[in-house]
Amino acid sequence: MRHTKKILLITLLLSPLAHASSEAAWQQNTQTRQQACLKASGLKAVKVVGKPIQYDDSVGYDAVLLEGRYPQKHMKNQVGRELCLYQRASGKAVVSEADHLRAVK
Repeated sequence: MRHTKKILLITLLLSPLAHASSEAAWQQNTQTRQQACLKASGLKAVKVVGKPIQYDDSVGYDAVLLEGRYPQKHMKNQVGRELCLYQRASGKAVVSEADHLRAVK
């Protein structure tokens, strides 16, 4: 019985531990996501509005709402919104017009 306890204790001590991501890693991910989404946008003076929606790893995407101004002359500098989907694994960002999304009050 004592032998079994020692083996169990050694096994537990030698088993790999799960490490949470560091604060620096989270900040780097936030910065990378923001830059990718801003670069993919077609709006001028674009900025991130609100907080990102982070889906779990089974999906692997984050969603970010962007706001800026339409650069086309016929749009007369109107404010516009885009929804950016950022794929964490590849670092790729794609945007789609999202003017119909309304702010929650």
